[in-house]
Amino acid sequence: MLQMKEVSKSFGGFQALDRLSMEVPRGAVYGLVGPNGAGKSTSIRVLTGAYQPDRGTVTMEGQPVWENTAVKNRMCLIPDEIFFFPSATMEEMQRFYRGIYPRFDPALYERLDQVFQLPKKTPIRRFSKGMQKQAAFHLSICTRPELLVLDEPVDGLDPVMRRQVWSLLMSDVAQENTTVLISSHNLRELEDICDHVGIMDKGHMLLERSLADMQGNTVKLQLVGALPPRAGGTPRKLLRAASNPDLPGKCPAGHGAGHGGKAQLFRCAAPVAGRNFYL
Repeated sequence: MLQMKEVSKSFGGFQALDRLSMEVPRGAVYGLVGPNGAGKSTSIRVLTGAYQPDRGTVTMEGQPVWENTAVKNRMCLIPDEIFFFPSATMEEMQRFYRGIYPRFDPALYERLDQVFQLPKKTPIRRFSKGMQKQAAFHLSICTRPELLVLDEPVDGLDPVMRRQVWSLLMSDVAQENTTVLISSHNLRELEDICDHVGIMDKGHMLLERSLADMQGNTVKLQLVGALPPRAGGTPRKLLRAASNPDLPGKCPAGHGAGHGGKAQLFRCAAPVAGRNFYL
């Protein structure tokens, strides 16, 4: 459904995205995971047409996203930093959303009033951070988007509301076949809801798999100690080598058995040859 091919984006001398490619299938719940500074938020802004890529293409069902109103009407974004008009209330924002999203569902908006129970006449800027996040979910779900994009979506929500929001999203996916793209630095949080995962670091896509594939073919190793003197290579290079299905059971640093450190464990993992190793 949503494709990014060989996309690069830089700001001054900083390379935020470097030939990044990813694909979000229709009806999937796709988790985009990576540490702070990996390029997740920049990726989302490029995917939703807020940023123009320096090179590469971004398409939704074959149509370019950049400056394409018809495509953007079919998607909705909840960014990490929520923005509302300074004095707007929920009722005023509802009217605004109805004016720009042709699929906005007023009946669903009324039903979700019972879930979120937010003040209707209080300016949203006076809401707490968690309440502002709830307001964003309330409005965004009612747009009935084909693609819902969420950047660190549950930060600021209490545990009860987090479960409620995930439940609403999963219900929407099941009933409307909504495609959801979720950015987070917490893979464990996404494990229970995502069916596809992409792992980013420093503007690159390190790994992109269905979650079932990843759980069946990935071994997580927790190691203590330094690499052996001859091993060389950064952890990212080791991860790329270890993710290569053509190197089953082989030490990605080029060593055989008989030495310590990470490479030794790769060699010792030969009985599960063909699996991927995520450091």
